[in-house]
Amino acid sequence: MRSPHRITPQPPPDDLSSTPHKPYRNPYDELAALAPNPLEEFLHEEKPADDADDAPWTPPNHRRGRRRRGRSRDRGRARRRFAGLPLAAKALVAVGVATAFLALGDRWALLYAEHEAAEKLKQQMDLSAAPEVDIEGFPFLTQVLDKRLERVKVTVPDVAADRVSLAKVSATATDVTILGDGPTSIKGARIGAMHGEVLLSFEDLNRELGASQVTFTGRGRDEVLARGTLPVAGHDLKVRADARIQRNGERGISTDIGGMSLQLGDLATYRPGTREKEGLHLSRSSADRVAKETAKAKALLSVPAIVKRLGVPDAMVREALKSDAKLADLTGSPRFVRDVMGLNLIDVAMGHPELLKKLGLDPALLKGLAQLTRPALADRLTLAFQLPKLPGPGTVALQDVTVEKEGIRVRLTGAGMGFGQ
Repeated sequence: MRSPHRITPQPPPDDLSSTPHKPYRNPYDELAALAPNPLEEFLHEEKPADDADDAPWTPPNHRRGRRRRGRSRDRGRARRRFAGLPLAAKALVAVGVATAFLALGDRWALLYAEHEAAEKLKQQMDLSAAPEVDIEGFPFLTQVLDKRLERVKVTVPDVAADRVSLAKVSATATDVTILGDGPTSIKGARIGAMHGEVLLSFEDLNRELGASQVTFTGRGRDEVLARGTLPVAGHDLKVRADARIQRNGERGISTDIGGMSLQLGDLATYRPGTREKEGLHLSRSSADRVAKETAKAKALLSVPAIVKRLGVPDAMVREALKSDAKLADLTGSPRFVRDVMGLNLIDVAMGHPELLKKLGLDPALLKGLAQLTRPALADRLTLAFQLPKLPGPGTVALQDVTVEKEGIRVRLTGAGMGFGQ
């Protein structure tokens, strides 16, 4: 054991005033003098660069590094999870990815084939626009390898058919055999069977035949009504006609126009034709005015041809022209009004324009009506059309014809057709 160290006390000096006085120095102050002063660095103001005087202050971004580190950690976790999956699960994931790529390739091949088929149909049928082609069935590539398609739908809008255009021709083909070596080298197709329909819309008929003056509407299963106005010799006459729709052969639709009439206001009615009830006839209100107005009645009885058609004896006519009382007796009978309404003014008054003026008729209008024959008027209102011929072999036939609210719908069938061969 070490012995304790003893300190021997020293006696104080005898004279404290004789010892020189040294000032007290704090040792911590000496240590602080050796280290740099932090307040000087804090209070020291550095002069910024000249080009950074006007730069706006932006807060520091402390999250970018965290996001990168977070994404790296997520990728790492995903790799560790996938690596931790069993082999069967990995195989299922691989099969799913491969199936997705195969399905994408199958859809691409399908779209390419539909586009090529639409272009071939447009060229061969001389269409203004490519039709819509929809190839059904999945997968498509297996059908191509088998060279047989389940179903193909084709929709062709606005097909020209004589004087009218068909609003839509839609068909579904079955038992379709592909001609070609693959999805990118399809040369054509043969169609075993086909069924579809043709729509002739009233909207198109109103635009193409009526010229915004005649409108067509359906009535019943096979009848169409035409109503509107028709300009004749500067006059707008109200036109009425009934059209009966029927199939004409295997490719055509014909119309039987009946009940045609042109009304000259409440003055007269014109029906084209040569039968007794056809021609230009005064309305009942006009015939009543002729019977009641003396000037019009005398003008009518002054034409021998009209008197002959009325069947009035000459002696009675002479007395009526001399006496208003006798004239009133003649024209006041119901038979006279009925006989006047039965007169065809086109036949008996062409050589008497002054009579037409007295009755309120324009001679130019009467001349225009005489030229508007029944076939000419029926041709302006006919709805008939013919299907265009197929560019290749096969047959297409029209079946049932029905009149619906939107137009005339015709069912069609076909077989043995070929395209693109």
